[in-house]
Amino acid sequence: MVQAINLKKGMVFSQDGKMIKVLKANHHKPGKGNTVMQMDLRNIESGAVVHKTMRPTEKVELVDITKKNAQFLYNEGDVYTFMDTETYEQYEVSGEQLGDDKLYLMPNIEVQLEFADGTKLLGVELPSTVTMKVVHTEPGIKGATVTGSGKPATMETGLVVQVPDFIKEGEELVINTAEGAYKSRAESGK
Repeated sequence: MVQAINLKKGMVFSQDGKMIKVLKANHHKPGKGNTVMQMDLRNIESGAVVHKTMRPTEKVELVDITKKNAQFLYNEGDVYTFMDTETYEQYEVSGEQLGDDKLYLMPNIEVQLEFADGTKLLGVELPSTVTMKVVHTEPGIKGATVTGSGKPATMETGLVVQVPDFIKEGEELVINTAEGAYKSRAESGK
């Protein structure tokens, strides 16, 4: 058992016979009243996402998760195929199961497949950052600095990220997968 205040993104717990994955967890202290945990949760079976508020002392039972190193191969429609890098066994995950994580999947990216009870595939754990190419953004502004308000940029997977004004189409950027935010330009020595 673990208290709600200790739940973090990616953790899986069981509640009322259902497996629930934490998508977002925020510690919130309103002006008046008690501190609460505001969370976005996904029911792994149905794919339904709900916003839930819990007391920090509320206890839930964590599900034992095992992880396997895998590589993203390709997707056909809404089915994403991954290969275990040790056994070369292939696994298919639905886009609904992946949620917004599918926007970070680039061919050959290394991920970890998450299994409950060693057999039931729950989804994937992304690396902390991914490198993607900008396919569309407004033209750069001459004299733009890092401290500007920024502009939206569409990456090659369809992900939209706020970037500094000096970023141009065709540039490769490092994106933080936990926050979906621009981190830096990619090293050009690759």
